[in-house]
Amino acid sequence: MMKRITSGILLTGFVWSGLGMFSLPPQVSAVAQTQEDGDLFYLYKGQRIPLNQRQDTIAVAFKKVATRDLAATPLYLQLQKDLQGSIRAITPPRVSPLGENYAVVSLPMGTRDIVQQNIQQQAYVQTTLPVLSRSQRREIIIIPNEIIISFDAKLTEAQRQTILQQNNLAIIRPLRFNSDRYIVKSTVATGTKILNAANQLNQVKGVTSAAPNFIQSITDQNLKTAAKQVANLKNSQQFYNLTKQNTAPESTRAISPKTNFLGLAWHLDSLPLKQCLQEEVSSWESLQTCLQKPTVATKSAMSRTDMRVTDAWKRSNGGRGVVVAVIDSLIQWNHPDLADSLYTVKAADKCPGEVHGWDFSAGGNSSNPCENGDADTRVSPVELAILGAKFQDTFQLSDAKLVQQYPQEALEVKEKNPDYSLEQIASVLRYVFRTYKIGGEFHGTYVSGTIAAKPQNGEGLVGVAPNAQILPVRVFGLNGSYSPSAYIEAIGYAASRGADIINLSLGGSLPTPGEEEAIAQVLKAHPKLVIVAAAGNENLNQVSFPAAYTGVVAVGATNIVGNRAPYSNYGKRLDLVAPGGDLDTPGLLGGIPATGGTWLNAFWQGIPNPESRWSSVVDLKGKYWWVQGTSFSSPAVAGVLALMKGENRELSRKRLVSILKSTASYQGLSISEEDTKLYGSLRSKGAVSSSVKGQQYFFGKGLVNADAAVQAVKKAR
Repeated sequence: MMKRITSGILLTGFVWSGLGMFSLPPQVSAVAQTQEDGDLFYLYKGQRIPLNQRQDTIAVAFKKVATRDLAATPLYLQLQKDLQGSIRAITPPRVSPLGENYAVVSLPMGTRDIVQQNIQQQAYVQTTLPVLSRSQRREIIIIPNEIIISFDAKLTEAQRQTILQQNNLAIIRPLRFNSDRYIVKSTVATGTKILNAANQLNQVKGVTSAAPNFIQSITDQNLKTAAKQVANLKNSQQFYNLTKQNTAPESTRAISPKTNFLGLAWHLDSLPLKQCLQEEVSSWESLQTCLQKPTVATKSAMSRTDMRVTDAWKRSNGGRGVVVAVIDSLIQWNHPDLADSLYTVKAADKCPGEVHGWDFSAGGNSSNPCENGDADTRVSPVELAILGAKFQDTFQLSDAKLVQQYPQEALEVKEKNPDYSLEQIASVLRYVFRTYKIGGEFHGTYVSGTIAAKPQNGEGLVGVAPNAQILPVRVFGLNGSYSPSAYIEAIGYAASRGADIINLSLGGSLPTPGEEEAIAQVLKAHPKLVIVAAAGNENLNQVSFPAAYTGVVAVGATNIVGNRAPYSNYGKRLDLVAPGGDLDTPGLLGGIPATGGTWLNAFWQGIPNPESRWSSVVDLKGKYWWVQGTSFSSPAVAGVLALMKGENRELSRKRLVSILKSTASYQGLSISEEDTKLYGSLRSKGAVSSSVKGQQYFFGKGLVNADAAVQAVKKAR
């Protein structure tokens, strides 16, 4: 299904999304059901995990049509217009797109029934759906009439059909790149009753698992953090104002090209930047001068808090021939630093147009598997128009008009910061929209560059494994829309297309049994394949899913001073840590520089060239961004594994991961004062065993050492 082309799109609003878009408090993998009294909850190993039905939001499923007028108004905007014309309220309903086929409507108090009636009257609407969330969260969880069911492989086709008929189910389609796994629909149940239907299936002999095919979106952003970053940005404008391109020391290493941003990439080698920060450089120009000093990188009195990647480059081929699948959001693979790091699919069962990966985010229930998705993981014309309209609003609207245009978001900022003026509220809105709702949609582009960016003509960023190849696989639509079926198929796809490593910089969404089974099956079928995942960004003592699944390498994040990044999850399931960035330590320079997407010309139509930073961008248009999160420590480790595999492709996953852990260490790491107090408190309460030391609790086996790992792999048999 090729991406649609539309013109004249006006943006009305989004749910929250952004740099932390893949991270929510970890929950156990669960199967849902309803209690007799109507309460909603999940069951997993006897544990009940409650769900709440939100009263402030309702979801809409649009009718699917074979063809549409390419110039037609998107359906979510048409619904916005129709509701505003019929619903009289102080704050009118707001419609936000959720992927291609769904939307979410915010409900002014007391309008739920009348809004729902008006929605159902629209000819282009298929149905309305309840919106759920977990306890204490403001996430979006929609339950369409879809269940992912896995059958015992020994069942005959007739036995499977009998099970489906007895439970009033019909097959929608099999999941591609999977065996014995299908999407089915109920012929009698709708809404929250789908939870019960899925739960009942788990009691049926011959069914290995069943769970709703949730449509999810993460909407709970930390406005307090955003407000703090806005203040930091304003305080540092003079220092960070760009007047010319910065340069870094010319490298003589075999695979490390001269690049103007290498000195900022402290996760590769922290000494140059740490030395310059110690010298208290006062301007961007003085930082450039400091980074050019030929002796700066030889001053090793201070501790290193990087992965020693530049050292590993001297002993490796940079991951040549290794394919790393990035399962993520928008992957703008035509970015200048990614174009030479792109894998070309060679499989015999390719779909028409399938050259560089696949986009599963649009879903689809066609019997033709090539119609379920898209061959291009980049931003589509429709998506670009949607994002561009909002981006331009942040530059062209006055403070008053911006707040008027986005009253719901402005109210949330005001509630979190009651003393804020109109100007301050508008400043936070501009930052949140630019950084999270627009820049953050290119999360997959950030991640891809962290692994394998390769600059052209000495301009740009270098990834951990610059000679590795990226296989782009998209599973997230705009606003973080996501379904287990897309994710399950994406993992199978990556393995079938020859990926050596799969990076999952996502976590905290609703895990499902089918997801867990799919990962286990892929790992069993491909004993050399390594799956790496982000531990999560909730500052909790639990690793989130999918990192928590057996066989997946769970990676936490550290900052430039060697502490646990304050957002990073921790605990006994954590395997390793790597630099993930910290935009507050010491500021933007503490982030990880990554390849971004807002440099595209469509974003800047009618906007003068910026003269100062408007977000956490490295350059003035956002071809490069400073980012933070376990979303970036995970691909950093995936890159190290690519360096290792590039030197020895015969080692099994078990052996590779064993070497990765055994060569990691706590050198350069330190437990912060806050974490020392936290560990002591948990020990006193008996929440942490005395046999688990503080370093292990917060850092797993320690900080990844690429140089030591590459040396060990070259000696391994």
